[in-house]
Amino acid sequence: MSNDQAKERVFRALDDFAIAIPSWGFANTGTRFGKFVQAAAATNIEEKFADAAEVHRLTGVTPTMALHVLWDLPNGVADAPKIRALEAKTGIRAGSINPNLFQEAEYKYGSICNPSAEVREKATAHLLTSVEIGKALGSAEVSLWLSDGSNYPGSQSIRRRIGWMKEALAKTHAALAPGQTLLVEYKPFEPAFYHTDIADWGMALEIARSAGPQAKVLVDTGHHYQGTNIEQIVAWLIELDALGSFHFNDRKYADDDLTLGSIDPYQIFRIFHEILFEKSKGGVFNAPTFMIDQSHNLKGKVEAMVQTVVTAQELYAKAALVDHAALAELQDSCSLVDAEEAFRGVFWQDVRPWLAEWREARGLPAHPLAALREGGYVERITEERKEKNTAGASSYA
Repeated sequence: MSNDQAKERVFRALDDFAIAIPSWGFANTGTRFGKFVQAAAATNIEEKFADAAEVHRLTGVTPTMALHVLWDLPNGVADAPKIRALEAKTGIRAGSINPNLFQEAEYKYGSICNPSAEVREKATAHLLTSVEIGKALGSAEVSLWLSDGSNYPGSQSIRRRIGWMKEALAKTHAALAPGQTLLVEYKPFEPAFYHTDIADWGMALEIARSAGPQAKVLVDTGHHYQGTNIEQIVAWLIELDALGSFHFNDRKYADDDLTLGSIDPYQIFRIFHEILFEKSKGGVFNAPTFMIDQSHNLKGKVEAMVQTVVTAQELYAKAALVDHAALAELQDSCSLVDAEEAFRGVFWQDVRPWLAEWREARGLPAHPLAALREGGYVERITEERKEKNTAGASSYA
């Protein structure tokens, strides 16, 4: 492949790339030990939309922002007109709608898997409200993560909880509008440490299939045990037409919420490769959506988000350079070293000059992070928000 051909391929890939950002990534967050306050953090939904608009202005690839229902729409569907007005003002659209089934005191023993029929009814009603919010905002995805589980053997019935979960998600699926997708996320542990009701991709797949054809699996890169081959999971879900979306972040030990590529950029490259390989085959492919899911506890909120988006673009561009036909020949002839070198060789290629050129051709800053620092946005919002942030906030995001 010539240099011009490679650059053209990168440009096509970048034109096709978009990644959603999370509203909670701009708010004050922390760990189970405490909440870390930053002077520039967003304190309300208006400020979250403003920060998202700044990231999109600098990168051009983040037109949507995922919303958390209790944090961003505490009044449910009644808050939809307010969100619509912010969309019109900032140019940022509402992305996936994320139910909150882990914050309320009633969910101590679970939400849709709770032994109490009354609690399960409340949790299911919240899911149905989330679907209605999605309809009101034209959002294509309702993104479900359950913290449900148990800490002690024998303390809960695993089998009965499966049935309760399927019942709730069947009702949720029945309420979806045409074109809406119910995303089912999984996590092996935390906060439940003996059993989690949706603990791996197989469980998520079965739950999604049981719910109905508009349900798909969501893969969060931080939600896996050490050493898990995530790209193999991705390949299987693509094969089964069950891959709906991603939450991208990085981790050293568990769900660490570190910025994408900060620990293992090669892993994200390998995941992107599986997706782009499927795209290269042509035909019908329901490509997954991409989203960042990070809580920037130590890094500056907007700065870390721009850094993450730029890193995602770089890794996606690298994956676009894989010559699938040449690689297949090497794989079929079992030329192991040559195949690996052809694969990882593009990972080591520096695509940043091409990204800068692509941005300038589309009226974007060549170097978004530098442009953020030079533009004074963070300094301005720090001055505007520091008093509100000093007072603290009661919610997680």
